[in-house]
Parts: sequence; C-alpha cells; structure tokens
Amino acid sequence: MTSDPDIPADFATILTEDSDTGGAAVPPITQTSLFTFDSVDAMEAAFRAPERNPIYTRGMNPTVRAFEKKLAAIERAEDARGFASGMGAISATLLGLLHAGDRVVCVNNVYPDAYRLMTGLMARMGVETVFVDGTDIAAVQGAVKGAKLLYLESPTSMTFDVLDLPSLAAIARAAGAISVIDNSWASPAFQRPIEHGVDLVLHSASKYLSGHSDTVAGVVCGRADLIAQINRVAYPSLGAKLSPFDAWLLIRGMRTLPLRMRQHHCSGLEVATRLAGHPAVSEMRHPGVGGTLDGSTLSGWSSLFAFRMQSPKAARRFCDALRLVRLGVSWGGHESLAFPTQLGLIQPGLTNSFHAFGVSDDMVRLHVGLEDVEDIWRDIEHALEISEAPGEA
Repeated sequence: MTSDPDIPADFATILTEDSDTGGAAVPPITQTSLFTFDSVDAMEAAFRAPERNPIYTRGMNPTVRAFEKKLAAIERAEDARGFASGMGAISATLLGLLHAGDRVVCVNNVYPDAYRLMTGLMARMGVETVFVDGTDIAAVQGAVKGAKLLYLESPTSMTFDVLDLPSLAAIARAAGAISVIDNSWASPAFQRPIEHGVDLVLHSASKYLSGHSDTVAGVVCGRADLIAQINRVAYPSLGAKLSPFDAWLLIRGMRTLPLRMRQHHCSGLEVATRLAGHPAVSEMRHPGVGGTLDGSTLSGWSSLFAFRMQSPKAARRFCDALRLVRLGVSWGGHESLAFPTQLGLIQPGLTNSFHAFGVSDDMVRLHVGLEDVEDIWRDIEHALEISEAPGEA
C-alpha cells in the first residue's frame, strides 16, 4: 500500500525532555499576567532585552516560550512565536511582513479563513493576492515575479494536492519572495518544509500538535529575522497571545505526537483505501491512495482526507447516519470527525476558497481518529449503506 511513516529519531526526546523545571517531572504553568522586579535597574535591564526577560505575559511567558522552543526544534526552525489561534498566527505573519502595494501569490484551495483574510482585510489594506495552481510550477514561476510573498499549503485544503516544495521554495527565493507554508496537515512529524528551503512554517496548533481537541492555538516558526519582524511589527498590536495554560496543554499533547501520527497514518490510509473501493464513493482525495511517499517531502500521511459521493443528498444521508464518527468542523484530535462540504458553501455573506476553486457539495471531509479502525469502518460502512437507500438521488 505504502511505506511505513518515517519520523526523525530525535523527536521523542525533544518532546519529552523538559529543562529548568526545578525537579518537577511535568513543567509548571507560569500562570501570571506580569512579572515584578526588585529594583529599577533590574526592570531597566529587562526592558532592554524583552525577548529574553519576561515582563508581561502578552509579550513573553516562560511556559509559552517552552512550547515555542520545542516546536522550533522539531520543525528545524531558528525561532517560533505562539498565538491564540491559527488565524492569529496567519494574520500576524501577513500583517508583519506585507505593506500596501505588495503582492502575494497564493496557491488555490487554502484554508477558507486564510483566503478570506487575503481577499478581504489584506485587499482593503492595498495588498493584492493572486491565486494559482500550486501543482503548475511554470504558472507559479510566472506569477511570483515581483511578488513579496508566496503562500503555500501542501497537501492543499479539501483537494489534498501534494506540492513540490523544494521547487516552489527555490522559485520564491530566486524572485526575492518570502515563502510561507501552512503545515498543519502533515505536522512536523511527517513534513519539515524548512529543510526544503521554505522560510516560514505556520500551524493551527489546535490540530495534530495538540491532538486532544481541548486547545485553540497557532504558531509560526522559521528564520529568526522574519520572526523578529513579526514580533516587532504585528505581534504586540494584535493581542493574539497564547495563554500559559494552552501552551502547557500543547507541551503535554506534543509528547505523544510521534505515536499519534503513526496511528493516524495507518488508520487513515486503511479507511481511505476501503472507501475508495466502495461503489458509493465516486472520487477519493487522499494523497496516499494511489500515491507514494517516494521522492516526496512527506514522510507519512495524516488522517484527514475527502471523498465525493454520488450526490449531495447521499453525502448528507451518509453524515446523518454516522454514530461513532461525529460531525464537526475541526480535526487533528483523538476523535473521528466528518464534515459535509455543502455546509461550507452556504455561509451567508462569506466567500471562501470552496466557492472560488470549485469544491463540490457532494463531498465529505473525514478525519480518522484514534478509535479502533475496525469500529470506525463498521460505522462508516453502515452509513454508506444508508446513503445508498433506494429513491435517493
């Protein structure tokens, strides 16, 4: 079917080893809004180097900093900055790096809220965004000339197209553009874009990094000079700080990231392969079904994918019939989730990348969780039978 996932050997140690804990097996949460000083001289010294000295938790907090360092280490990044959400990280990155008159080249089928940010607020600020098929290297090369930033996802949202990251990063570098990628789908366990020349890596840390569906968070990591610019220009003004408690939950969740991702790889591919052979499914969008890891920047498949059914009604009936698999908008946690794309197409007054790039309303996005894979399949198989009930077109 495919090779086993390959996760760097040092991940387990990086994610489980904690320093400066005072002997505690679990690092304490520094749950405070501010830090006090014994003298004006000490306070002045902290003000002169706020990146190393905690003053106010919106600026720097030891627990948040511990999460940032761990994420930077496994992404092979020089530095990282945590945020209160994935969109906080995306917004601060774009606002911190772009000016009026700049142009962004973005691949089709990105996260819908990122698409809305680029076509809404960023457009109102005078930043132009051009969308292009990321699998068409020549098209990207033509579009990126004169651009300030190349924005990537691989695999892409909903269509799960795998992009040639080394070539795209090289194209951006040759054009003088900053390359940025949302790496939430693969996580650092299965893809480390910085190793392939990408400048900045974004994550919705709510997904696989947390892994427990109990945290909303985001992070950007990469070149130290770019992180410093984001910290200086955008981070202080947006206020989208990562809380100490959420950072602590992320540190806890990331300890099991290698173990969870191996299971997601195996269970997701097994369910996707069975679905691809079922007559109720008209198209499978999982990069590992019919694909290979050979020669890819990916070293494993996560368990988020999509498939088309015979009609929108069949997709709706399928989702309604699920019991173990629940309906929800997020993914990356321990639980299996389904999302019918027809709901992403009906939000009043909101245009997103679903509308713009032809995502059909007969599609279901599925996240395969950590339940027993045979239990998951029994639930899906039963729902497929109901979706094919006679008289439903």
